[in-house]
Amino acid sequence: MTKTSLRLLVGGILLVIALAVLPLLAIDIPGVLPGPTYTPGTLQLLAFALLIAALALTYRMMFGLAGLLSFGHALFFAAGAYGLAMTLEAFGPAEWPSALVFTVSILVTLVLGFVLAATVGALALRVTGISFAMVTLAFAQAGSVLIRRNPGSATGGEEGLPLDTTHVPGDLVGVVDTRNLYWVALGILVAVYLVVLWVEKSRAGHVAEAVRENELRVRVIGMRPYNVKLLVFIAASVLASVAGMGYLLLQSGAAPRVATADFTLTLLVIVVLGGVGARWGAVVGGIVYTLLDQRLTALAGSDAIAALPDVLRIPLSEPLFILGTLFVLVVLFLPGASRGSRHASPRAASSTRSSRRGPSMPDGACTLGRWTADRARTAPDAVAVDDRGSR
Repeated sequence: MTKTSLRLLVGGILLVIALAVLPLLAIDIPGVLPGPTYTPGTLQLLAFALLIAALALTYRMMFGLAGLLSFGHALFFAAGAYGLAMTLEAFGPAEWPSALVFTVSILVTLVLGFVLAATVGALALRVTGISFAMVTLAFAQAGSVLIRRNPGSATGGEEGLPLDTTHVPGDLVGVVDTRNLYWVALGILVAVYLVVLWVEKSRAGHVAEAVRENELRVRVIGMRPYNVKLLVFIAASVLASVAGMGYLLLQSGAAPRVATADFTLTLLVIVVLGGVGARWGAVVGGIVYTLLDQRLTALAGSDAIAALPDVLRIPLSEPLFILGTLFVLVVLFLPGASRGSRHASPRAASSTRSSRRGPSMPDGACTLGRWTADRARTAPDAVAVDDRGSR
């Protein structure tokens, strides 16, 4: 382990410890948090921000690692929330111990999320590019319609589906136990981050990076991009279902809004602004976006905004206008933040020089790059066809 890796590991552990003890402190940031950090309202907002950060991290793994632009990622988040709610409700007043019912419900929801992800991924990945995005959008729209347009169904229609707390542990129910729900959300974020890190550092992750850069070249060296992309798609979708289950417990119910394509577009905005090339970018972007989205409403309705002239008061009284303006400023004046970077300055400069010479493989796929070079020497005709196709 290098010194840089050791520093990152120690810094990450210290950050997790600091977030874990946050509910025990009385930190108040006016304008950002609704109250001190130990109050239920603030803890619920922070827990929701952590879950959105975990969800954005799963989308970043799909989009940033494998280059899969999906417009239906919210479907799997909703599958986790609605799946756990319907499973708990299906057990009803069962005579089994509540802890067993709760555990079985989580496992069943995970299996359902896996089956849904495998089905959607197997069909959607038959095509690439914008066609893939449209297929995932179609599945997401179908799921949203099934949830919204059936008031008498198990999903509750437009009113959503409340959480049946019969078999939910008592420590996770009620305003008093918001602190425990915050710790659950933090645990989900840490678990999702570790799984994403493991996938990216694995051989499959390196192949996925190579597929993102040049899928045809990966085919030439004898690998199957479809299998790798399907693996990443399923992993990201199942992790999104885990975040959805945390959302259900935190909100004590599932709302149909989480199944819409607009929610997926929000994730895309978070990932792009946080930095597609960095895992921490998705985490920070998810937390900052959630805090801004929640707190700008209070700012838009404040007395300071109401006292402004109409030319300023009318647009600034709309939270979306303020949020959009902030995003435009970030993209214009901090373009490096929106792109993200995994490299330090010297390596970034080297990467820039390499890009001027032509397309290159990512660092994580350097082994594949060497394999491609070896294959080029043994099968020059095949690689020549690939180079012409890539151009």
